Amino acid sequence: MPDTDLKIPSSSASASSSSSLRQQQKEAVEVEEGDDRTLLLSDNDNDNNNNALTVSSIAAIATTRSNNNNNNTTTYNESINNEDDEDDNEDDGKAHRYNGRQFTLRGILVGFIVGTVLAAVNVYFGLQTGWISLMPMPSSLLAFVFFKVASASGLLGFPFTPKENVFVQTVAVAVGCMSLTGGLIGVIPAIEKLLTTEESGPVRLSTPSLIIWCLGLAFFGVIYSVPLRKQFIVREKLKFPSGTATATMISLLHNGQADIRTDGLRQRRSAGGSYRRVRDDEDEENLPQQSDPSAPNYDWRFQTRVLSIAFGASAVYTLLTFFLPILRNLPVFGHHAAQTWLWALNPSPAYIGQGIIMGQSTTLAMLFGAIVGWGVLSPLAKKQGWAPGIVNDWKSGSRGWIVWISLAIMLADSVVSLSLLAGDTALPLIKTQIRRSEWLKRHTQKFMAIPMEDGSQSGEHEDEDGENEEVDAPSEEQIGVKTFVVSLLLTTVLCILTIRYTFPQVPIYLTIISLGVAFILSVMAARALGQTDLNPVSGISKIAQLFFALIVSKTTGSAVLINLVAGAVSEAAGQQAGDILQDLKTSHLLYASPKAQFYGQIVGAAYGAVISSLLYRLYDHVYAIPSKMFEMPAAIVWIDCSRLLYGEGLPPYAREFCIAFGVVFAAVTAIKSRSKAGYAGWLPGGIAVAIGMYNTPSFTLARVIGGVAEGYWRRRATGAQDAKNKETVLILVASGAIIGEGLASLVNLGLTMLTA
Repeated sequence: MPDTDLKIPSSSASASSSSSLRQQQKEAVEVEEGDDRTLLLSDNDNDNNNNALTVSSIAAIATTRSNNNNNNTTTYNESINNEDDEDDNEDDGKAHRYNGRQFTLRGILVGFIVGTVLAAVNVYFGLQTGWISLMPMPSSLLAFVFFKVASASGLLGFPFTPKENVFVQTVAVAVGCMSLTGGLIGVIPAIEKLLTTEESGPVRLSTPSLIIWCLGLAFFGVIYSVPLRKQFIVREKLKFPSGTATATMISLLHNGQADIRTDGLRQRRSAGGSYRRVRDDEDEENLPQQSDPSAPNYDWRFQTRVLSIAFGASAVYTLLTFFLPILRNLPVFGHHAAQTWLWALNPSPAYIGQGIIMGQSTTLAMLFGAIVGWGVLSPLAKKQGWAPGIVNDWKSGSRGWIVWISLAIMLADSVVSLSLLAGDTALPLIKTQIRRSEWLKRHTQKFMAIPMEDGSQSGEHEDEDGENEEVDAPSEEQIGVKTFVVSLLLTTVLCILTIRYTFPQVPIYLTIISLGVAFILSVMAARALGQTDLNPVSGISKIAQLFFALIVSKTTGSAVLINLVAGAVSEAAGQQAGDILQDLKTSHLLYASPKAQFYGQIVGAAYGAVISSLLYRLYDHVYAIPSKMFEMPAAIVWIDCSRLLYGEGLPPYAREFCIAFGVVFAAVTAIKSRSKAGYAGWLPGGIAVAIGMYNTPSFTLARVIGGVAEGYWRRRATGAQDAKNKETVLILVASGAIIGEGLASLVNLGLTMLTA
């Protein structure tokens, strides 16, 4: 590819110079559009925004390199001197901000490599604990290190930019999360291994059928995210904390400072940590750099070292467990407590890392659930004869008895929290439509005041068209209406056909209904994720199961199977829509192309469906599943929830305890969601308590260690910036530990095959 040198006129350039610049930009785009590795912007002269903005590119024009290789970026900083040139200048600057190589072949390949690592990790831990990690920040760091090494070796043909990093981590996360999206850690094991003959099971899918099933669930969540992006990211500007943190980290890695968008202005943070808001017409080269000498410097080498140390320690521990299995079940409370009541400790660095990510409050709530479930209810059920079998038996033991209580808590929490969330979701949408409607504004302003994000009332800060200005990507970098509609129809047909092929017991009309329910629930999931950084996919799937239990009669021979499949569709949509919205928040803050991310998510999901299915089959072939090592608790929760909803299989006195605990935690959830009292924050969350009940204490105790360590580390922070630095280190330690055990488990898998 030939080098291209663009000369950008200074602020004193005439209108003719600006026109020449635009022609050069178009020519550069035309050159690059011939390269099938790249998705680029074309110039757009049709923007009808009447607000005059002065604009400045914050990123390199990755499609150009100067002949002397001294500068890899070109800065556009043209002041508006004539009112007639305002719209054209704004269009040019807007295009420059989003310009650059983003959808690249090398980005896809690196995304596949990193994503395959995440997929292996998530299948392994998903079957063990029912929990997966998306890890967008480690993905962006691994991509940065990979290209940094390649650049030092002279293997890069063009620079690796923050925008391309956004694309790479989008592909990687799309691949890694397919174990959950495809139901490979919950619904599929439940259908293949736990469904009884009376429930039209068990149904074992061939490997090709399993891949087809995953492909059917892989895409519609991505399509649903298109309208949600406009509402939640552009208009409501929800935080999406993980997406924002990933954008900050990518900017720090590439630029040494956080230079991200904040409501039409950019927010710049120097390497030392000081923040300032930067107008688009400021000259970046002349900006004063404020820093705190005492704050630690952002060094990618240090971050890589932290990740590597955690990775190595976790991998060594995992390899040792193959030769010393006792390391997975230490009897810290004595042999009797460990053997009889399952009170032992699995000091897995990965589980400790999961606890770090979950946080102190969540893990302490899990500990409360473990104490209530395994310390109180389990001995009570066994003593009273309600669960006479050995404690670890799912059918006759107290483990199978207390799982019903955990399901009742989970259902109660899900119904209350998602009902409140539905109201919180609908109200802003109604307010937005009122603001955007001239007729409604004229007739409602007299009776109600609609608060804006900045505290003003509806009708203020409007442009000449009566609408609030929304700063967004150029139209050519967004998914158009035609593409959205066609994609929605294609993915709907694909989902219907694949479910009909893999599970013909499910009527087509129920699949269509499940897709509609999935969209509604994905809206609530995306809003919860944007506000709290928690995606309530567990609650969403349980709500879907409850809904279909109401419309599918228990007399239907395949009622439980239908319930599981319908819930899987809703979980796939909620998880995937939330996942890509986190990525879209990252791209929005870094002026990356949402269109590139959309197609990156599609490509990643397609590859992830294949590789995750193969990894699941590999583990299922080598290991006995379920087993002590792979207890697949998520699958047990799925099928027992369906049986609970249909009133089947309840052991003695489980119904009474389910009602009592359900009522209590419905009230607790309502108080936590709405009360501003100080004590509300100390109440345990229902989902976390339920997880502590249905997982054995050995898993929970390790996570509590991580959560307490996270809380202690945070309390040591000396200020807001130090807290952010510590948070980054914690995430890297946790991610390294999780990835280390996940990859080392593949070595153990190979050793198991050799010794079998």
